[in-house]
Amino acid sequence: MGNDTKFSRKMVFYAIAILAGIYCGFTEIQFLGQIGKFCSEVFIRMFRCISMPIISLSVIVALFHYSSNKEMSAIWKKTLFYTLVTTVIAASVAAILYVTIKPSNVNIAIPENIDVGSQNNYTQYLLEIMPSSILEAFLEHKVLSVLLVSVIIGVSIGLIKDNKAKNSVILFFKGMHDVFFVITKFIVKILPIGLFGFITVSIRESRGNVDLMGMGAYFLIVVLANILQGTIVLPIFLACKKINPLRAFRAMLPALSVAFFSKSSAATLPVTMEMAETKLGVSPKISKFTLPLCTTINMNGCAAFIFTTVIYLMQNYGVAITPITLLTWVIIATIAAVGNAGVPMGCFFLSASLLSSIGIPIPLMGVILPFYSIIDMIETALNVWSDSCVTAIVNKTFAGH
Repeated sequence: MGNDTKFSRKMVFYAIAILAGIYCGFTEIQFLGQIGKFCSEVFIRMFRCISMPIISLSVIVALFHYSSNKEMSAIWKKTLFYTLVTTVIAASVAAILYVTIKPSNVNIAIPENIDVGSQNNYTQYLLEIMPSSILEAFLEHKVLSVLLVSVIIGVSIGLIKDNKAKNSVILFFKGMHDVFFVITKFIVKILPIGLFGFITVSIRESRGNVDLMGMGAYFLIVVLANILQGTIVLPIFLACKKINPLRAFRAMLPALSVAFFSKSSAATLPVTMEMAETKLGVSPKISKFTLPLCTTINMNGCAAFIFTTVIYLMQNYGVAITPITLLTWVIIATIAAVGNAGVPMGCFFLSASLLSSIGIPIPLMGVILPFYSIIDMIETALNVWSDSCVTAIVNKTFAGH
């Protein structure tokens, strides 16, 4: 009852923010427009401020958290392998759909000072991924550099031989991750204020001349990428391991239903584990290790959303979408999804943070946000389905079922 009341109150706040943003966007009263612009700018600065630390810490924590368990080392490596492979494919499917469907732009004013650090050649592009110092990567908001440094740190922590030193380092990064997790939860709570600002700025930039077909094509790519991943890609993985995809889907259907309506992989975890063990025949030893791990790092739906959203907004603000851009963001979306902080609306928040970090305006996210709830339901169901598939494959490998 308490959760229903809290959810209803949250929806009321979002509705008020959307209506207020629409009114302030269309009205000729300049003062209201300035308020909306101020709110938008405040949230953009907040996203930009915490984006690099939270992405870095999430990746580091995700990589070292389980790798230190020697007994389950082989299972950990196999789970991580399938997680990365399926997540890369999810982002790649979104990329293929994006190139095929070619969504049109929304009519918005393009600021003259946008600079995403485009390079003249691929060699220079690759060279700039390696920062000359760790601080430079964070201070200059170089996303790829931060991800590279974070992956190296996360893997290196797991290889420290002195257990006392390793535990001290783990506690430090885990503590800092929790600090930014609390900050992120606070920002999400006051997100309706940002939504009001984003919608106000978006409408004032377009003045009601929005190309809804472009947005429709964007949403189609996100949803279709999730559907293809769930109905074609993952079943192929199962079939290659001689696991009946239809039987696996039927076994996990109760968990997928809970995931769809709860929009939370973590909240669904008890049901997922129960169905995996009793219906899918997964060994409890495997499920109790692999499923919590997958719930943390296996985010197929998130990767597709991050890729499509970032590329679409970059395109809308005049950035040339080249093959190297697509390839780069497939990699970034994969690593970012693995390092997703796991907060409510995590993928939406992470996309906004990534966009802010490369200097792309994010008011257009306000147009996406009212529809994100439906996307989030589909994404969560896909994530749990992917968790189940990876667990079934790992179980087949190690338990011989």
